[in-house]
Amino acid sequence: MTSGIDEADGPKANEAGGGAGKDRDTAVSERRFRFLVAGYAVSSYGTFLNMVALNLFVYETTGRALAMGLFMAVRLASGFVAGLVVGGLLARFSAKSIMLWANVGQGSVMLVLILAPESLVTGALMAVSVVIGACGTLFMVALRSSIPEMVGEDRRAWANSLSITGRSLAMVAGFASAGVVVSLVGYTAAFLLDMATFVVCAITVALLPIAGGKGATSAAGASGTEKAGKGEKAEKSEKSGPRWRPVAFLALAAAPGLGLMVALRGVDAFGSSSHNAALPIYSTSLDASNPAVFVSAFWCVWALGNIGAQQVIQRYAQRTGRSVGALGFGYGTVVMSAAFIAAFAGFPLAVTAVIALIAGAADGLTEVAYTSHLQTLPATLRGHAFGLSATFENLGFGVGMILVAAALDRFTPLAVVGWSHGAAIVVAVVFLLRVAGLRRAERTGRVGLRKEEAVEGRPDRGDRDGAEVSRG
Repeated sequence: MTSGIDEADGPKANEAGGGAGKDRDTAVSERRFRFLVAGYAVSSYGTFLNMVALNLFVYETTGRALAMGLFMAVRLASGFVAGLVVGGLLARFSAKSIMLWANVGQGSVMLVLILAPESLVTGALMAVSVVIGACGTLFMVALRSSIPEMVGEDRRAWANSLSITGRSLAMVAGFASAGVVVSLVGYTAAFLLDMATFVVCAITVALLPIAGGKGATSAAGASGTEKAGKGEKAEKSEKSGPRWRPVAFLALAAAPGLGLMVALRGVDAFGSSSHNAALPIYSTSLDASNPAVFVSAFWCVWALGNIGAQQVIQRYAQRTGRSVGALGFGYGTVVMSAAFIAAFAGFPLAVTAVIALIAGAADGLTEVAYTSHLQTLPATLRGHAFGLSATFENLGFGVGMILVAAALDRFTPLAVVGWSHGAAIVVAVVFLLRVAGLRRAERTGRVGLRKEEAVEGRPDRGDRDGAEVSRG
C-alpha cells in the first residue's frame, strides 16, 4: 500500500520482471474482464431502465408523487446499509459469489413484482426498492474492490475506465429507451426485459473465474498455510465478531488524506442530487411542451464526454502505466461541479452542450481517479473502504434529494445547484491543499533521509530503494 497520496497510484505497466508467460496471463485476464464488463453493462442498462420505469409505475399505481420519493428513499437507505456490511461480506465470501447472488436477487425480485397480484403490488414495490438498492451496492463494491486481483495492479486504471465506459453507455441507453419501452410494450414487458438483463449478468459472472474477496485472500495465503495455522483461526474468529465497523474506519485512516477523499465523494454525491432534481424543472422552463428533450440531450452529451475521457485515460494508462492519481480526483471534482453550475446559467444551447461535454469528461476523470486510489489499499481493507464510500455516497445523495426538493420550491435551479456544487468545490479545494501539504512533507522527509544517509554512511538501509521504486 502506498503511504500517502501520490501522483502515480501504482507501478508502471512496463515494469521489469514480466516475460511471455506473464503477458499471456495478462491477455487472458483482460479478455475475461472485458466479458465481465459486457455483462455488467447489460445489467446496468436494466438498472437505469428500471429507475425510469419503476418510478413511472409507482406514480401510476399510487397516484402520489410522495410515493415516488418514498420508493427512492428506501432504495437509497438499502444501499446505505449494504455499504456498511459489504466489507464484512467480502471478508467471508468470494467477490464472485457476492456479484452472482446480487444479480440473482435483483432478477428474482423483478419476477416477484411481475407475478404479484394487484393487492400485493405495493408490498412488492417496496421489496424491489430494498433489494435493488442493496444488491446494486453489493455488486459495485465487490467489483471495484476486486479489480486489482482480476487484472493486476498495473492495469487498474484501464479496468476502471473500461467498466465506467460500459456503465455510461448503459446509462444513456437505459434512460433513452425507458420511455419508448414502457409506451410501446407496457410495464410488464419492461420489467421482464429488466429481469433478463440481471440474468445475463449472473450467467456471465457464473461462467468466469473471478478473483477477489475471501477467494483472493485464501489463494494468496495458500503458500503460507503451514505458517498461518493458528493465525488464520484467530483471523477468522476476529472476522466473525462484530468488528466490521472499526475495520471500515481503519481503512480510511490507513493512508493520509483518504478520509477526506471519501468525505469529498459524499459531498460530491450531495451536489449530484441537485442537478438530477433541477434538470427536469430547468428543462420545463426551456420547453414546457416537451421537457424531456433537453434532459435526454443533456445526458447524452454528458455521456459522450464521459466516454471520451475514458478513452484518453485508457491510452494514458497504457502509455505510462500510471493512473491519473488523487490530484486528478480533486481537480476533476472542481471542474465537474463548476460545469454543472454553468449548465443552469441560461447560456445558448450550443454553449450548454459544450458545458455538458466538459461535465461528463470531468466526471469520468474523477470516477477513475477515485476508484484507482482506493484500490491501492490492501485487500483486507479495500472492501471496507469501498463499502464505507458507498455509504457516504448514498447518504450524500439521499440527504441532498430531500434538501434540494424543498429548496427548489423557493429558489431557482441555478441557485440550488450553485450552493450544492459550490460546497463540493470548497471541500475539493481543501482536499487539494491537503494533498499538496502531504507531498511537501513527503519530499522534505526524503531529502532529510538522503542527507542522513550521506552523513552517517548507512548504505545497508533499504528506505531509499523502496522510495525510489514506489515513486516510479
